[in-house]
Amino acid sequence: MRRAGTWAAAAMVCGVGSLAVLAGSAAWAEVEREKTTMTTEDGFEQILGQHDGRYTKHGWNHYGPGFFDLDPETGELTSHGGMGLLWYAAQEYSDFVLELEFKCEDEYTNSGVFVRVPGVPTSDDYIYHSFEVQIDEAAEGIHGTGGIYDAEAPAVEAAKPPGEWNQYRIGFIGDRINVDLNGERVIGWMAEARGKVTDFAPRGYIGLQNHDDRSAVYFRNIRVKEVGEKPAGSGAGGATLFSSRARM
Repeated sequence: MRRAGTWAAAAMVCGVGSLAVLAGSAAWAEVEREKTTMTTEDGFEQILGQHDGRYTKHGWNHYGPGFFDLDPETGELTSHGGMGLLWYAAQEYSDFVLELEFKCEDEYTNSGVFVRVPGVPTSDDYIYHSFEVQIDEAAEGIHGTGGIYDAEAPAVEAAKPPGEWNQYRIGFIGDRINVDLNGERVIGWMAEARGKVTDFAPRGYIGLQNHDDRSAVYFRNIRVKEVGEKPAGSGAGGATLFSSRARM
């Protein structure tokens, strides 16, 4: 009985130690995240942040072919190849407002901003379970810049010519998506499963698409503000198994 008690006590100590290690790891991850993010006075957090005065992709992961280069001096992302997704893996978001700037290399640039990507991308099937705010000046309507890809067309055309910076302000609160492009409201839509999207999650990751190697897309000044209370466990989620491929 004494030996069994000793083993039980040892197991409890090991269990407490493991919990302490896990808690310590989580705390360290949060410290590392805070090093590269900055919250501004208006409540937005710069999620493509700086460390020691240089921009870094800390907290970001990439899935699929191709990649994004980051200029550590200017904070500009440049796409290469595809089709892939650069996603902010440090946190999932439920209700939020996202602001960023993008620039197209030419009229054939194809890209998009994905919102509420459910779980860690392991195949291209995330495109059927999250909405894409499209970037494509060669297309129109539900496939053109400002639209929700394959679902909702922009109310007006507000994009600037290739070579000039554009600003997206994307709000996803509850089931409502609002998109402002260069200060004009182009989307005000109660989201529903439509087009390629078969369902969508109440929260998920934010991602930037590198579509192909024909023409680059550039991103900078990426910042987000949560609306309402942050849900428990809103860090990295479990993997979701996907298998399909499609063009966006």
